[in-house]
Amino acid sequence: MANWFECKVRYDKMMENGAVKKVNEPYLVDALSFTEAEARIIEERTPYISGEFSVSAVKRTKIAEIFWNDDDAADRFYLVKVAFITIDEKTGAEKKASSLILTQAAGFKDALDHFLDGMKGTMADFEIQSITETPLMDVYKVRAMGEGAPKSAAE
Repeated sequence: MANWFECKVRYDKMMENGAVKKVNEPYLVDALSFTEAEARIIEERTPYISGEFSVSAVKRTKIAEIFWNDDDAADRFYLVKVAFITIDEKTGAEKKASSLILTQAAGFKDALDHFLDGMKGTMADFEIQSITETPLMDVYKVRAMGEGAPKSAAE
């Protein structure tokens, strides 16, 4: 199971109009610890940032699963809060257990469709509590042994 950490990277970014603006961009990294998450985000972002940058924050997330999308237009990430519904056998009461699932999509409707498609095989009853677009710039999966180049969700 993946451990997802949100890492924020602060650096000076060249804007389309030529102006330089200080930005603090969030990324998601699969890592075993805070230290590994910080090292991974530095490794992943170094080739794309000229000049100095710093990791301004690293925090653990409660994302249970990610539904990836191979479509080139799927360049945004949406957080789906879903409640799985179970029945307590002793009392007969309905219980809801919330989970966070990240889905990669081109827009809100695409996120909903992609999420529902990803849930087709599940036997559990569920209801969607919310879908929100995240500010995440990219998501970096763990690399298998022997893989050299960084792998991101955009590739």
